[in-house]
Amino acid sequence: MTADVQSQRLSFENGRGERLSALLDRPGDGEIRAYAVFAHCFTCNKLYKGIRNICRVLCTQGIAVLRFDFTGLGESEGDFTETVFSDNVQDIVRAARFVEDGFEAPALLIGHSLGGAAALMAAAQVPSCRAVATIAAPSEPAHVLDHFPDLRAEIARRGEAEIRVGGIEYRINRRFVEDLDACDLGSAIGQLDRALLILHSPSDKTVDIASAARIFSRARHPKSFVSLGQADHLLMDGRDAGYAGRMIAAWCEPYVNG
Repeated sequence: MTADVQSQRLSFENGRGERLSALLDRPGDGEIRAYAVFAHCFTCNKLYKGIRNICRVLCTQGIAVLRFDFTGLGESEGDFTETVFSDNVQDIVRAARFVEDGFEAPALLIGHSLGGAAALMAAAQVPSCRAVATIAAPSEPAHVLDHFPDLRAEIARRGEAEIRVGGIEYRINRRFVEDLDACDLGSAIGQLDRALLILHSPSDKTVDIASAARIFSRARHPKSFVSLGQADHLLMDGRDAGYAGRMIAAWCEPYVNG
């Protein structure tokens, strides 16, 4: 973090009373014009480089951001094996309530990849939310299973399976898959009554740009799309993350300041 950003370590409880680890990034100088909640990608955590860089840029534009680890990931308590996508959605809702109780009701939800899908699902349960920004989000949460072609067959046979992401093994069970399949994200997008910004790279090899087109077509206005050029899925290049942060900050101004 640069000198113009202050990061405060915090924690709040999920629906089961487990402690979720969070960082609140705030502008070091100047007025805070809005608060936001950031939801990370599948098996990621709040410390990923792309997330840090996006939050830093948002802070320079007067937006304070709570980034946190989903249950069972990063520094948060809980067993990842026992969580499902719906738990991620509720973690976001809990995070928003925590920000409202301790600071100011968040006007903006931001989600990366599967976290973007979760943010879209959570928005209706966060009354203060007036805008949602997704980064490289899938149009269907079950898309995450496409990266593990043998997963469904193994779970059908054994009831669970191991996957490896970033050199770390995670155990996935039948309940996780069933919850993904049951999620009706399309309906949630169609009923979303918040402003929506979709950021996606045409070069994304993890979540195809077609997902962005489907989300956009299902959503009501006001809605916007920003191409992230040649950015990779995790926005590891600081220039790509910085661009995403600047676009989110400029786009959300008429909504979060309204």
